[in-house]
Amino acid sequence: QVQLVESGGGLVQAGVSLRLSCVVSIRSFCNAAVGWFCQAPGMEREFVAAIRWRGGSTDHADSLKGRFTISRDIAKNMVYLQMNSLKPEDTAVYHCAAALRAGFPLRTSDYDYWGQGTQVTVSS
Repeated sequence: QVQLVESGGGLVQAGVSLRLSCVVSIRSFCNAAVGWFCQAPGMEREFVAAIRWRGGSTDHADSLKGRFTISRDIAKNMVYLQMNSLKPEDTAVYHCAAALRAGFPLRTSDYDYWGQGTQVTVSS
């Protein structure tokens, strides 16, 4: 059984940093990627970043490069999303997801398992 549980969201002011965490429970990490997606009210879920569990290589949405960084801690089975210089337009529910396939899945349909999400609200 695969479980993903996010935490770390909250209400913050613009300009601050926030780190989201995702506990990942997967039977086999051999060919897994874990990604973060965000979904603002009334919008579709969008790709934020992904990381290969084996090797740790990453990919980030072009619009977020330099502000958001994905990382993982193998010993703790954790994936993180460091978000810096937050803006009101970053307000969304952030989900982590697992894809049991090669490469860097960018589409929601590429992912097999999803967490419930954590709300991030950035006030101006």
